Amino acid sequence: MVSTPGDSRLIRLATYVLAALALWGVLMLHLISALLAGLLVYEVVEALTPLIRRVVPGERARVIAVGFVAIVVVGALILIVVAALGFYRRDIGDPQELWDSKLLPLFDKAHEQLPAWLTSRLPDTFGDFRERGMGWAHEHAGDLKLMGTTAARVFAHILIGLVLGAIVAISHGSGGRPARPLSFELSTRAMRLAEAFHNIIFAQLKISAINTALAALFLLVALPIFGISVPLAKTLVILTFVVGLLPVVGNLISNVLITIAGLSVSLWVGVAALGFLIVVHKLEYFLNAKIVGGQIRARTWELLIAMLVFEAAFGLGGLVAAPIYYAYLKSELEAEELI
Repeated sequence: MVSTPGDSRLIRLATYVLAALALWGVLMLHLISALLAGLLVYEVVEALTPLIRRVVPGERARVIAVGFVAIVVVGALILIVVAALGFYRRDIGDPQELWDSKLLPLFDKAHEQLPAWLTSRLPDTFGDFRERGMGWAHEHAGDLKLMGTTAARVFAHILIGLVLGAIVAISHGSGGRPARPLSFELSTRAMRLAEAFHNIIFAQLKISAINTALAALFLLVALPIFGISVPLAKTLVILTFVVGLLPVVGNLISNVLITIAGLSVSLWVGVAALGFLIVVHKLEYFLNAKIVGGQIRARTWELLIAMLVFEAAFGLGGLVAAPIYYAYLKSELEAEELI
């Protein structure tokens, strides 16, 4: 029996509803980390397979790509743990010593540089702030324990997502396109979601790398030329890359941290850091418009509104998912020629 155009339209509408329910369920069940991990593995395998096929013909190339990704992921996890331990021992050391000898003086110096109208609303010293923080930690010990449990669960979700992404990547190359109408439409929804993920994540990686390079030039090259050394400069550069993976918001976070570090040296260094970061922040708007916006044909303010709404509705997971979900929505609307 051949399906009519009307039947095909109903099937496509049904898959839109199923896709919306699935994406909503991912956020409600806090499975966004598993989804992103799976999509990342899938996209990396899709990118590597054509390259490996030049040497190894056939679908064995996809299996080799999955094996290569698995080795890289395991190796990367081991390297991250080793590097984190080495960084901890070399640059951080004892947490109490870190606070007493580095962070506390840094915050106190930054506090001294701020105007009176602002410092009057803050604790007299950051030692007082620390005492309040310790009191808060004792009051919310149960919540902090729950955070540790949540972190372990998220890590498990990521590992499961990585495995599922590898399985889907292998099965995707095992046959042709689905023949049944419902299967075909569902696979189309999945491919467009993967394409939206590809556009957002890889574009944001480029932006974060550019921001990190500029921050490194400012903190590790420009300021030392003038004999100025900002505390924890290397750590700030690393944090700039990590938080920079969040569109727009990540840049604001790194700006605040670097400005505080600059104020700990002197008011003028803090002002110079703030001025430099304002320029970088404006540059990121341009980069978002050119790179991210160019990939999904969306303006920066569109992404920001989506992030605000998703964060209010779903918390941090919604904030991370918002650019991908919005890019996917736009791709579907464009395919239907609605926008």
